[in-house]
Amino acid sequence: MASLDSSPGRQGAMPEERPDEAAELGTAVPDLAPAEVQALVAHLYGMDVGVKALAGERDQNCALESSDGARYVFKISNPSEPVSLVDFQIAAIEHIARTSPGQPVPRVVRMLDGRARGTVALADGTPTTVRMLTYLEGVQIRETPRTAAQRIAMGKGLAELNLALRDFTHPAATHDLLWNVSAAHRLTVQLDSLAEGPRRALARSFMARFTAHVLPRLASLRAQVIHNDYHLYNVLVAPDDPARITGIIDFGDMLHAPLVGEVATAAAFHMTGSADPFEGPAQFVGAYQSVLPLTAPEQEVVADLMATRHLITALISEWRALRYPENRAYILRHNPAAWEGLSQMADLSRHEARDRLLTPTRTGASS
Repeated sequence: MASLDSSPGRQGAMPEERPDEAAELGTAVPDLAPAEVQALVAHLYGMDVGVKALAGERDQNCALESSDGARYVFKISNPSEPVSLVDFQIAAIEHIARTSPGQPVPRVVRMLDGRARGTVALADGTPTTVRMLTYLEGVQIRETPRTAAQRIAMGKGLAELNLALRDFTHPAATHDLLWNVSAAHRLTVQLDSLAEGPRRALARSFMARFTAHVLPRLASLRAQVIHNDYHLYNVLVAPDDPARITGIIDFGDMLHAPLVGEVATAAAFHMTGSADPFEGPAQFVGAYQSVLPLTAPEQEVVADLMATRHLITALISEWRALRYPENRAYILRHNPAAWEGLSQMADLSRHEARDRLLTPTRTGASS
């Protein structure tokens, strides 16, 4: 059973720095029973709720519905996640609510005592953090047909979110995260875990491309806090209008990093669903640039970083699936598309990929 522990001493026992940058990806997801979640919510928020499980890679997520029909999301953090990172996510969401209230992001629900988060002890005594957000209505984009109008809405929506976060800072924003395309070289060791054959060779070639041509340029590019996980699972749309965005969720991969990495990460998810794998990404990036144009140096590496996102998805998901086979389906949900994307880009030069992604939005960056 989980137990409430609101004492300052126990809360201070939460690790504030990661002993291992992969700690969260190597620690099992919490698994509180619905009755335990109900008891915690009643104690902390004074609510009588029904509980339904939601999918999650690192945290335990629950959909709640109160007796008056109001809906919420209750998050039980992975025990290895530092409290500072939870505070970072809370602060970012509250910053967006203050500075750009029209953004379709969740709102933080405070506990009875006014705090934005609480601390509980899991069954083995390990402390972890809990918090509640409002539930955003809509359907995940992955459940709707892909259209140009939808990609344009997503591109403009991400640019507007980035503008809302442009001036936001937090002490924990520069934390280590494996899902950071600008630090893909740290996953080089994972190449040897792939079976010998075409996939390992493909992954090695793209890692070499990143290390030689992209990594040296990144320090000179614009950087800010980014969402870093803006894809078909984390953007919601209206059921009757799949091009109208109603929600942006899951700020768990947020960090301070090059802005172009945000664009490339999101664009990578649009390669599937069209005969031309660059059609969707080009529509998305074009729409993004209509609101927040990329600089010429950013345009030079955005296609490379799109491939890099596929690379780290393949490497991290294969490792995670072996470690946690019980969550294999969720962990590998993007894996086939990642390998497909790398294969589709394998025969293109860096400049060919760049031009196909940016046409007709390219603004004259030098080759």
